[in-house]
Amino acid sequence: MLVSTALVLLMTPALAFFYGGLVRSKNALNTMMMSFAALGAVGLVWALAGYSLAFSQGTPVVGDLRHAMLAGVGLEPKGSIPHVLFMCYQGTFAIITVALISGAIVERMRFNTYLLFLVLWTLIVYSPVAHWVWGGGFLAARGALDYAGGTVVHVNAGVAAFVAAVVLGPRRDYARQAFLPHNVPFTLLGAGLLWFWWFGFNAGSALGATPLAALALTTTLLAPASALVAWTMLDLIRARRVTAVGGATGIVVGLVAVTPAAGFISPMSAIAIGAIAAVPSHFALSIRARTRLDDSLDVVGAHGLGGAVGAMLTGVFADPAWNPAGTGLIAGNPGQLGAQFLTVLVVVIYSATMTFVLLKLVGVIMPLRVEESDEGIGLDVTQHGEEAYARGEGAILVLPDRDPPARSGH
Repeated sequence: MLVSTALVLLMTPALAFFYGGLVRSKNALNTMMMSFAALGAVGLVWALAGYSLAFSQGTPVVGDLRHAMLAGVGLEPKGSIPHVLFMCYQGTFAIITVALISGAIVERMRFNTYLLFLVLWTLIVYSPVAHWVWGGGFLAARGALDYAGGTVVHVNAGVAAFVAAVVLGPRRDYARQAFLPHNVPFTLLGAGLLWFWWFGFNAGSALGATPLAALALTTTLLAPASALVAWTMLDLIRARRVTAVGGATGIVVGLVAVTPAAGFISPMSAIAIGAIAAVPSHFALSIRARTRLDDSLDVVGAHGLGGAVGAMLTGVFADPAWNPAGTGLIAGNPGQLGAQFLTVLVVVIYSATMTFVLLKLVGVIMPLRVEESDEGIGLDVTQHGEEAYARGEGAILVLPDRDPPARSGH
């Protein structure tokens, strides 16, 4: 569990590379910082209050504050591991969930506004949802199966990303010019590292080096492999070529889809889930590109939709022969589909509503978007005073009515 915690923490830097390669070079540093910022801000707010709201006894709706500021969180057992380690492990989930949202709002949101939003979202959206499913809340009581975060992490983040993209509006010149990835190898690196770290995400959710962890590791290997093959075939059928960005996205969709099912299904079912999930996400990304929804890095199609499909397929493929805790449709329990649908529906409604409220509230306190001129210059310089790539010795960019940016390293 020490290793799994470290692995899941490193998912956020991997996500930074995945996202950072997909944006234009003038926004690469800002995009990566939106993931790195979650490591600090969410990590602290989780220890101060978020963990208590998610995992203390409280009510079926939200935990109480008995563990605020880690009161009573020490070396005593929490299940099979020390309580303080359980808190750290769950904290890495909170961090990556918030970082995922940033993919829908890159290249146009103020960085300081984003920091305030992610703190509030962790406390008001993520922590209650985690309590409902994992902390003994009302969805767990109704039989929800979510092994490692299909609804808590991916549906939750995907819906929030959709709302954020709508509230902020599209980027300047969206649909009038192509916004091409500036570094596709970064994206491939990020996808590969995410797959590696995801073994800690899913196998670690067994909370020990157990046979169930071995099952989750196996399904986490097979589902994204299947999704990658399915995505490749769809690309060949529809466009007669296979893109690297598409392949990387297919891997992520497979990982997302197997996350709620990882410890409940057979290895062969994992292959089916990966292949099935690739289809709706592939078409959703194609359709989104023809709309005014500027979900910049397709968080909704890859994570929101992929998580929802995976959650529902968990209700189909959960097999008591592999884990007695879950019985799905194929094993003779059609009611599990109802529990899965209710879980997805409740998370979608709550996350959408509260994300909208929080963005409007934060927007009253400070502007959500950068100025149009700043967007044109790029957020690396205007938000951080740095550049991802040096322009050459002696070159300096002077902003209108501002001091020249700091030249890091010179």
